[in-house]
Formats: sequence, structure tokens, C-alpha cells
Amino acid sequence: MHFLPFRLRVVPRTLRFKQPAGTSRGVYTERRVWYIVLTSTDPQIHFTGLGECAPLPDLSCDYSAGYEAELRRVCSAVEEAQEFDPERLRHRPSMLLGLQMAFRSAAGSLQGDYRLLYPSPFTRGERPLRINGLVWMGRYEEMLERMEQKLAAGFHCVKLKIGAIDFEEEISLIRRLRQRFDAGQIELRVDANGGFSPQEAPRVLERLAVFDIHSIEQPIRQGQWEEMARLCAATPLPIALDEELIGVNDPTEKAALLDTIRPQYIILKPSLHGAFTGAAEWMQLARERGIGYWTTSALESNVGLNAIAQWCAAIDPDSTLPQGLGTGQLFVENYEGAALSLEGEALWYGTPQQRAYRREWSDFQEKWISPEPTLSVHTSGSTGAPRPIEVEKVKMWASAEATLAALSLQPGNTALLAMPLRFIAAKMMVVRAMAGGLQLIPVAPSLHPYATLHEAPDFAALTPAQVFESLRVPHERSLLRRTLCLIIGGGAISPELEAELQRFPNPVWSTYGMTETLSHIALRRLNGPDASLLYRPLPGVEVSLSPQGTLQIDAPEICASRVVTNDLADITPEGHFRILGRRDNVICSGGLKLQIEVLEEALSALPVPFQISHVPDARWGEAVTLLYVAAADRAEELAAFCREHLDRHAQPRHFLRVDALPLTETGKPARQAARALAEKLLRDE
Repeated sequence: MHFLPFRLRVVPRTLRFKQPAGTSRGVYTERRVWYIVLTSTDPQIHFTGLGECAPLPDLSCDYSAGYEAELRRVCSAVEEAQEFDPERLRHRPSMLLGLQMAFRSAAGSLQGDYRLLYPSPFTRGERPLRINGLVWMGRYEEMLERMEQKLAAGFHCVKLKIGAIDFEEEISLIRRLRQRFDAGQIELRVDANGGFSPQEAPRVLERLAVFDIHSIEQPIRQGQWEEMARLCAATPLPIALDEELIGVNDPTEKAALLDTIRPQYIILKPSLHGAFTGAAEWMQLARERGIGYWTTSALESNVGLNAIAQWCAAIDPDSTLPQGLGTGQLFVENYEGAALSLEGEALWYGTPQQRAYRREWSDFQEKWISPEPTLSVHTSGSTGAPRPIEVEKVKMWASAEATLAALSLQPGNTALLAMPLRFIAAKMMVVRAMAGGLQLIPVAPSLHPYATLHEAPDFAALTPAQVFESLRVPHERSLLRRTLCLIIGGGAISPELEAELQRFPNPVWSTYGMTETLSHIALRRLNGPDASLLYRPLPGVEVSLSPQGTLQIDAPEICASRVVTNDLADITPEGHFRILGRRDNVICSGGLKLQIEVLEEALSALPVPFQISHVPDARWGEAVTLLYVAAADRAEELAAFCREHLDRHAQPRHFLRVDALPLTETGKPARQAARALAEKLLRDE
């Protein structure tokens, strides 16, 4: 396998079980795994790949006391060669799997998501994997409680680990469980882990068969082909091979095993059974012989579980058997970046919010390719309730092409989609991606759009609030700074935030636009030698002032007619402009007109989040009011600050502490909601 210039690191980690896990080989309280981290050595290209090597002591064919040293030697050889041949690692399945994961992950990283290894309906959030629940043997009361929990959660297939305690006690437990849960409620699988001898196994199978058991995994220890073949030929319940497949890595030997034993099922664990390539060989051989199969994990962390689930969904999309992929829930501490979520017996890729957002994205794409020439979009709601308007697709395309040209975006660039798709800003990101061949990275809207990313996108469009919050988290700040082109719109950028952005190494722009102009029609550079206080219209856009001093926009390629805004502006002879504030954000207090944006800029150093609003006042007409968020009353402190930074007539008359500032869905101040909240708080005093 060939890749871009890379280096490999091996990172060991110990996972602790939430509760002791008993098997026929003993009781696990912790297990050791090794992560393989693959990173770029080219300073111009950034990617990260993550894989997991998770051998099981006394079980994996490639495990030994010197496993870590051998893994480091293997990774050093791969790094030196700058490629690896899976065939050379056929007999080291856990190491091969870790490398396969890492290289697949790195390829996903170049597409914007290091967690995406095998694209499919599963990873698009369209279809889940059905999995079985797992109940460890223990006291009846404990097992009954766990079974009740699985049933309540929506599981219809549960696997019981047997062979860890006395068999008569296990039979008694299964009998009592079956009396409580019939086969119509719960399908039972049992896993013996080779816990019985060839002599006692036939009797064990007969006694288990009366309980409507779906199958038994590995009733006797591996390596006894003839004995296992006799069991499979005469068994009263289906037998599934598991450990039997370990160490059988040659295709010819695999075929011989299946032809000799003729099991009803085989169970594929990529960590043990040849990694992704070797497990796929087992699948094909089983299909040719009419042998059923399903995939399960081998106590990997969420890194391995994520990769195996994706592989399973992609390679065998039509399987209806429950897979055994729920073991990632067993550990106290797990890898936090995994994209999996469990809802009952359904294993999904992504959270419900992420899946809903992807469906919105998909719905928008379907509407885009429909024959209708227009789309419905909603205004942002900064000065009133959001309202729908119809816009022409051809004009949206023209707007997208103007942005692509202005920002020099190239086909293949990754682009972060992280705003609500009901608004024009997000819709235009999708259109830009289609027009420019960009690779979209959809992330459910939040104040922390970089939280789940591992690599910086080439292009991102964010609100000031998203940028502000991302800068507060070191990981997110690092990715934000590495974003090659960042545009910020949807609200005012504070002087402090602007000062921080001026230190960014890559271009950062403030945008000016609105729904009626199909997103931005002008850009203002915030950093670098071209930083300016003035917006420059995009080619084909002309601006002028209305008699009221508000900005007028003529952009025939984008807008069917002139757009007259509520934004007060100054325009230079060159056609560049500066926004002074909104005409409808003027407070008339004591005969003086106060611009809300000017007041907020003057108070930008206040030590609390705040908004300026106003309420009716018998004496002043309208009284300046400051809403702020704080854990305790800080009105006197804030009043002192305002006296220092504002003229007497502009100082707030009321200081109101609130739990949260009213914002629109796009993060702008919701001015009408702020006024209503201020009036209510004053009435309630």
C-alpha cells in the first residue's frame, strides 16, 4: 500500500473494564492495546491516521511477551519503505489490522474526517448495524437485571458467556432466564470459548438445545478438526467457529478447515482472523460453501470498534444477522473521538444530531437537482421573525462562483459545513462545494464546530460566536489557525476578536451580506498586509447610499433588483464601504439617537457577555438597557465601567442579569427578543 510521505508512532494504552469480564481463559479486569498513529512528513500536506492493535494474550497468534518491540520493528520497516504489503503481514493479523486502520484513517483525514474508513450508507447515517447484547455469567439476580436492561433498551439478541463457572450452575441460570424471556422476546447465543472437552461437548449441546439457543460458539478448544467435524455433523443446535480460525492464515488452509469441519457458522474477528483482508477471505470461502457468518469485535477500544463496524457495513451490507460489535461499552475509559453511538440494538455512525444534519444536507442536494428553478430559504431573524423567501438556483450558482474566484478555492479543497441548513449561509456552502468541486465536511451546528475534527479544513465559514468559542479550546484553536481560508459572517466581530484573528497565519475575512443577496457580496480582510476596515464588493457588485444613508446593493447576476438595506454606511470614492450600524438599531433617548453597535463596541472590554437593548421610558422615551450573563449581581461594577467608557447620556439606565443572551439560530443578537426580555424582567421586579 502506497501513501504520501509519512511517519508512524506506536502508543500503548491500558483499558480498564467497568466490571470483571469472566471467560474460559480467566477473568479480565484490564487489557492492553497499542495505537498506531500515522502522520504526514510533508509540511504542505496535513493528515493523521489512527489504528489499533489489540491482540489477546494466550489467544492471538501474533501475541508474545515481546509484542510491543516487534510491533515497533514492523512499523519502523514500513516507515522506512514508505509503503507496506499486507501479504507480508498475513501471519501478524493484529499488527496488520492496526496498519490497515491507520492508512484507511489517513485517507479519510485527507477527505476531512480521519474517522471515516469505509464510506457506505452506514457512515452516511442512513442505516444502522444491528448488534447483539452481551451478558457475562454471574449471580442470577445480576444476570436477570442485565437481561431486563437489554430488553428495555431494545435488544432482541443477547450473547451469554459460558464456561467461566460451573456448568450445572450455568444451565440453571439459562433455564431461569428462559422461563423469564422466551425465544420470541430474546434470541440467545452462547459463547463457550472452547470451555468443554470433546467427550462432554455432545451432552452439553443436547442440554442447551432445549432452551431454543440460536448457536454456540466454539464448544471445544481449537485445533481438534476431526472432533469438531463430528460435533458439527450431529449437533442439535448450530455451531459457530471462532477461536478455531485463529492462526489459520493461508487461503488453502482456510478452505481445508471449512471443508473438513463444515460448521453452521463462522465468526469473524479481524484482530484475530487476518485483519480486514484475511477476514474478507474467510467471508468469501464461507459464502461459497453455504456457511453463515457474522462479525464481532475482540475487546477493542472504540478505535477498533469504529473501524470494524465500518468494514462490516461496507463489505456485507445486506446481512440481517446481529453483529457482535458492542464491546466498546465495556471499558471505563475509551477513545473519545469515535463516531459511533448506540441506540438499543442499533449501532449508528454519528450522534442523532449529526445524522439529522446529514439528512438535511442530503435533502437539500435532492431539492437542488430537482427541476424547480427556485428554492425556499429563511431570513436569519436578527431584526424579526425568520421568514421564507424564494431564490433562483442560477443566481445562487453565480454567487458561489464569485466567492470561489475571490478566495482562490480549488477543486478538492475540504470545506467545513457547520451552520443550520435552513439559512442561506449553509445552503451557499453546499452550492460552493458543488460549483467548485470542494469536499464538504458536515458537522452538526454548534458553538464548537472543530470539536470532533482532527485535521483543519481548507475552507470554513463560521459565525463570530463559533470562532470566539473555538479559540477558547486549545485543540479547536489549533485547527482554526491551520484553516487555510476562513470567512466570518452573521454578526459583528468585536475589536478583541479581530485583534486575535490578526495574528492568524492564513487569510481571514469578514463577510457582508444577507439572505436577499444570497450570502455575502463583499469581503473585508481581517489579517495580513491587506487588513482593512473597509469591505470590498465582489466583481459585478456596486453599492450606493439611499436618501436615509443606508447601503444599497446592485448585483444583477445575484439579485433580480436593487436591495436597499437597513445598514447605515460610508462609501469611499473607490466603491469600498464601512458599516456604521443598523438604522433600526437606533435608540432615541432624551432626544438623542444612539447606535446600538457603537455602544457595544465602546463596551467590548466588559468582563461579561452582554447586549445593549432598550425599553420604553416615561422620561427619556427609550432607556438604554444592558443585559449581561453572570453568576451573581454585578450591576455596580458594570455601571462603573460604563461611566468610564460612555458619555453620560449614553450610559445604560438598567442593568439586567440573565441566564443567556437572546441569539438567533445563526448566532446574531436577537434584538426584538432582547427588548421583550428586558421589558419582562423590569415588569417582574
